Amino acid sequence: MNAAALDPWIEGYLNYQLKVRRLAPRSIVDMRCTFKKAVQTMAEIRPALALWKVSLEDFLQWVNRQREQGYSVHSINKDLSHLRGLLEYAWRSGHAHGNVLDGFNLQDAARIEVPKFLNLEEARRLVEACPIRTSLQRRDRLVILLLYGCGLRTMELCQLDVADVDMERQELFVRKGKGERARRIPVPDAVWTILLAFLAERRGHRSALLRTAQKKRRLCSHEVCDVVRAAARMAGLPQVVTPKTLRHSFATHLMDRGVDLAVIASLMGHRSPQETGVYLHGLPGRRESAVQLLSKEPEVRP
Repeated sequence: MNAAALDPWIEGYLNYQLKVRRLAPRSIVDMRCTFKKAVQTMAEIRPALALWKVSLEDFLQWVNRQREQGYSVHSINKDLSHLRGLLEYAWRSGHAHGNVLDGFNLQDAARIEVPKFLNLEEARRLVEACPIRTSLQRRDRLVILLLYGCGLRTMELCQLDVADVDMERQELFVRKGKGERARRIPVPDAVWTILLAFLAERRGHRSALLRTAQKKRRLCSHEVCDVVRAAARMAGLPQVVTPKTLRHSFATHLMDRGVDLAVIASLMGHRSPQETGVYLHGLPGRRESAVQLLSKEPEVRP
């Protein structure tokens, strides 16, 4: 199998997922990435053999290589889910004798990994470290504020247009979040003031909200990551800070202030509050203190 391109039958499977099952384009991109990684590795382990012909032992070698390269359990299990779907489709289509990955997952997949986030002092240092002398610096500061103050995903930030800023409701309209789900996000007053000043500086341009300085094109994901890394260096933060770190910080700090889990899930664009529950693990004592409330006697008023 040519490792540089996917087998035409795999392309057919991806087309089926997109056109028949109507999965989100982003999900198709994730699947394609998984299949390319698997094909490249299997070309070394078991050359000239299609993925749906590979044995479980060969897949175990692939899993071991993924772990050696530093992939998390969650990431590997996500890849295994994609591969399991492909093998199931191959089996039902008569291309394979069975699905060797059926029911297979890493045993420690249930272990919840605490998201990395900044504490309040670190978040303050990050924002204050951003200079505002030039228009480019003011744009970069707005990037930091929108990621941390609104909990946006990197791609959601990049896709924002000026028209997505709702002046009447002081909100941002995310047209295509994860899973093609749209949502509205209230903008904090401090961030709103800076956003309005930035829009006034744009002088009526109605295209992408955040653009590059030279070619005036829409800011892309890796450029947003560069902005965040540069701000973290200026702030002297010891840990690696990414756009996702700021999104996690947004959720964690809201939860620390007692905001309802369902409200945070809505703001984050999660499918359910259960998906947001991972942030509970970043708050030592929160569950314990909640349980202690049950033991308190109710206040009796005359």
